[in-house]
Amino acid sequence: MPEEEKKVEEEPSDEELEKQDLAFANAQVVRVMKKSMAKDKMIKAEVKVAMNKFLEKVCADISQRMNSYPYVMMDYRMFRQAIKPYEELEEMNNEKRRMITHLAALKADADRMVRDLEKTLPEQDQQYGV
Repeated sequence: MPEEEKKVEEEPSDEELEKQDLAFANAQVVRVMKKSMAKDKMIKAEVKVAMNKFLEKVCADISQRMNSYPYVMMDYRMFRQAIKPYEELEEMNNEKRRMITHLAALKADADRMVRDLEKTLPEQDQQYGV
């Protein structure tokens, strides 16, 4: 049944990628990506395109935030305010990890207290049906 055979899609070439309607030069995006990756890593074409489109969405979101100001001229302060949610992500993740660690310590303390109570007062538990 040749109809049911899956066709293997060929990866588009860099030239085909450049023909797509991408917001940024693909070579520049790939260069930035590779700066943060090990030299032996390879990036598939679909990832290059997806990163380019993601960056376009981020740029559009920041621009929309800046557009909410009633002023005609956008200044650096407005830009900083618009990108604030993106810059605070790492800080929020660090705070989340700190809170999880603290809650785990509280849970361990509570478990220790339960064990201590069970050792100290075992017969009273039986007396009250607990």
